[in-house]
Amino acid sequence: MKYLVDNFSEIMGFTGTHLYLALVPLMLGLVIAIPVGALVRRVSVLRRVTVTVASLAYTIPSLALFVIIPPLVGISAIDPLNVIIALTIYSTALLVIAVPAALDSVPATVLDAADAVGFGSLRRTLTVDMPLAVPVFVSSLRVVVVTNIAMVSVGALIGVGGLGKLFTQGYQRDYPDEIIAGIIVTLALALIADRVVYALGRWSTPWMRADARTSNAKAAAA
Repeated sequence: MKYLVDNFSEIMGFTGTHLYLALVPLMLGLVIAIPVGALVRRVSVLRRVTVTVASLAYTIPSLALFVIIPPLVGISAIDPLNVIIALTIYSTALLVIAVPAALDSVPATVLDAADAVGFGSLRRTLTVDMPLAVPVFVSSLRVVVVTNIAMVSVGALIGVGGLGKLFTQGYQRDYPDEIIAGIIVTLALALIADRVVYALGRWSTPWMRADARTSNAKAAAA
């Protein structure tokens, strides 16, 4: 803790960079995965191909991606864009699988009712399917957020900033306090991000809270 207090401003700088490198790929992954996942959901062949490709992409070691990406896109290995591209690939791979699974969780009776009142495919997807799929999707989103925060640390091995620098510097200096400080801040960051995503999921699904209150009231009455 003494190291954290004595080097607070430097660690906060690393934390800001770490969050940037973790959250930008998450946003890009959402932009790509949500429409792709919704489109392939009803086409079984495309869905199987998408799941296979995404699973294979996620199995590529991060260090291998950090080496492969720079010559492919014409950037330096220590460019933060290298980490952003790699984590965008991982985020998209996880989310493009999660989106169809979340949409599958919407009750068939609700879908039938939406069709019966004349909702078109696009309107039903945007106003019925996706909002009702949020609780299941948020569970996967929480995994992706925490995974990104953990994986950004690997970027320190190629010289990209973030809390991973505390690990590499601590190892090079044989200074365990710096490594422990990095672990503590990374864990705290992951826990806070997880709680924020959970809270956003709760906020965006007020009907879930209402159902929970109704169920609790019935249980108390019984």
